[in-house]
Amino acid sequence: MTIHKQTDVVIVGSGPGGATVARQLARSNAGLGITLLERGRDWRRSPLYGTYPGAMAYTDRATFLYTQEGISIVRPLMLGGATSMYLGCAARPLPWWRDKYGIELDEYAEETIRELKIAPLSPELRGQASTRIAEAGMDLDLDWFPQEKFMQPERSPHFDCRASCVLGCRCGAKWNAAEYVDEAIVEGIDLWTGAKVDKVLHGGGSVFGVKGRQSGKQFVVEAGIVVLAAGGVGTPRLLSDSGFDGAGQGMALDTTSMVYGQAPYKGIGDDPPMAWSYADDEIGAMFSTLIDPWLNYPVVMLIKNPTYISTWRNWGQILGVMIKLKDEISGRVDMRGRISKGMTNQDQVRQARAQEVAKKILLRAGCDPESILITPLRGTHPSATVRIDTMLSRDLQTEVKGLYVCDASVFPEGLARPTVLTIICLAKRLAEKIVDEVWGVRGPGLGVKGRGRWSVSANAY
Repeated sequence: MTIHKQTDVVIVGSGPGGATVARQLARSNAGLGITLLERGRDWRRSPLYGTYPGAMAYTDRATFLYTQEGISIVRPLMLGGATSMYLGCAARPLPWWRDKYGIELDEYAEETIRELKIAPLSPELRGQASTRIAEAGMDLDLDWFPQEKFMQPERSPHFDCRASCVLGCRCGAKWNAAEYVDEAIVEGIDLWTGAKVDKVLHGGGSVFGVKGRQSGKQFVVEAGIVVLAAGGVGTPRLLSDSGFDGAGQGMALDTTSMVYGQAPYKGIGDDPPMAWSYADDEIGAMFSTLIDPWLNYPVVMLIKNPTYISTWRNWGQILGVMIKLKDEISGRVDMRGRISKGMTNQDQVRQARAQEVAKKILLRAGCDPESILITPLRGTHPSATVRIDTMLSRDLQTEVKGLYVCDASVFPEGLARPTVLTIICLAKRLAEKIVDEVWGVRGPGLGVKGRGRWSVSANAY
């Protein structure tokens, strides 16, 4: 038996792209029926949320997802997507969106900054050790700045942001895209969790829905508009399974490494992560203050070399500088979910330059030269797998009418910056386009407003 539903818009994925499109459409006057399909569940009220066991439960392959070349990728599968485990950092869309691609995002960014009160943490909350790293960088004539944050300490009765915040925000200060989903539900959208979409249904140049499974049962949701927002890994896999050649051919990861050193004073483990940052667009890298959480640290050292596990005893005195590299587009994501992505020769040259900069900063901050070490690589932002001007129009539409993509996979190149604000801006822009098209064709208020029409069929697509 197949559960059958008809609606106007179906959105796949509830990260910043999918959640924003759902919320914006729900708040419009277009009268659209909207169904949001999320593969994971809502973990926010679980006692496991924000814990080490929880992180293993709600990430792809229990956090042990790697490219074939050995680069680690953490991929949350839950309501809110990556914003459930991000570090709350915001970066305005870079000028090249407008200059190279003609995509204007600045107004959406300023609107979002005002609405979500995005701003740096106050000086007393940035952490003494993190601030010493930034000051060491400034001594070297590097333009470190307080990192803007999707974070409001006043929302929390006990603000306690530290290295472990990467596992999930337990104090409630950090904005999560699931909050946009909450708003959209109030406006009448239909949210399905535990719903894994297997294929996009299309024919004759138009989309007509999706099919998948929920709780062991097949479903088909018919809709004239489908927005894929399953992320830089999930979206290309879904498109490949649906017959779209080219999806997943090439990707960026904002490939990241951490440079650590032991200081003669308290380290940054209890400081808010990424409170300070520095961008070097000549190298193509972003630097920030960051350390692996206490129990993650020995795992990282084990992967590097078991001899480094002994440094775990010094975790409380370690300073860390993260390097996020604007890596070249290379590799692939295939329909089996295998990810091939390494470092090009040019990536390796620029990574080495960035690591030397980080070492100089740590030495200036007082770290023991003998203690400096570099972690294995990790991919923090899987992106650019369904690129604008390659597979998508600049309005984020595929070659199939009514089928759109809105997540990090649409990036035409890597950012080497926090991605969430840019994705929200793209989503707001897409939602406006969808509303304009609906009004132009049918006029306002003519959709299947609400939860849609249901039926049960014995025939599966």
